Amino acid sequence: MHRNILITGGAGFIGSHVVRRFVTRYPQYRIINLDALTYAGNLENLRDIENAPNYTFVKADICDAAAVARVFKDHAIDGVIHLAAESHVDRSITDPLAFVRTNVFGTVTLLNAARETWKGAYEGKRFYHVSTDEVYGSLHDGGFFTEETPYDPQSPYSASKAASDHFVRAYGNTYKLPFVLSNCSNNYGSHHFPEKLIPLMINNIRHGKPLPVYGKGENVRDWLWVEDHAAAIDTIFHNGVNGGTYNIGGHNEWRNIDLVHLLCAIMDRKLGRDEGESAKLITYVTDRAGHDLRYAIDASRIERELGWRPNITFEEGLERTVDWYLANTGWLDRVTSGAYQQYYKDHYAQR
Repeated sequence: MHRNILITGGAGFIGSHVVRRFVTRYPQYRIINLDALTYAGNLENLRDIENAPNYTFVKADICDAAAVARVFKDHAIDGVIHLAAESHVDRSITDPLAFVRTNVFGTVTLLNAARETWKGAYEGKRFYHVSTDEVYGSLHDGGFFTEETPYDPQSPYSASKAASDHFVRAYGNTYKLPFVLSNCSNNYGSHHFPEKLIPLMINNIRHGKPLPVYGKGENVRDWLWVEDHAAAIDTIFHNGVNGGTYNIGGHNEWRNIDLVHLLCAIMDRKLGRDEGESAKLITYVTDRAGHDLRYAIDASRIERELGWRPNITFEEGLERTVDWYLANTGWLDRVTSGAYQQYYKDHYAQR
């Protein structure tokens, strides 16, 4: 079956893994990657498939209604996988309006383009909105987030994602737009911009820099390997029930401080350092404002109804992740210096 699928934010961390999976797994599909190439969008993430015959990159902002409408028309889009988002909580605390613009206004811009282009002819169409477990707030007394957990966002980031989730469901209810939605736990893996916990710690350990840990490091997160998330997105896009919501998680909870100690041990072993050397770099810093204590996903619905489950253990995934960063120090250096932003000009601007 031929399809024209728009993937937004496809040059980012999770997005690049989704784009790669769809381009290589479905040669009969045409994949259009729309990305504004802000600080976390890096086309180097897709060098291995950038010349694939079924792949097209479009540099555009999801808030630009004219540009988005043009993409829908020019490429006869019949499916959307929407990943483009501002996602770093610390940045949302500093600049909430940037998160409202991209995560809320940008999502509505895409919804409008889909509705106006498809004009009610929804057979074979699908709008897939990729969200986060952070919309549910914080777990303090045990338990897990389910698809029925009430929303209780605690940061500007999670509030903006919650709002976008509500808009997607509202368009499904009001305009009968066919949609699916997923809320996923923390991802880790290759090609992750080093502002997030795991790549930041790997890069700082590599350079002997302090390892900043919020508060006492007691905040708990559920971690999922990014390629397992990409596989879940693939499964939901093709087999999810219209109007359905699916929680995606790794059954893998870690306190931040325990995860940092594990990374230190792995890095010491791989870099040939004395045991415990990297752990000396751990530095406790003032806790993030409104820091959610614990996230934990109940992923039983997607497992039961669609047959998806994590493919590898956390230990194996973390080893692969560390190995990738150590084998791609040039990528890390270009990302942290900003030099990676030249890649678009060198390889795309003249096309």
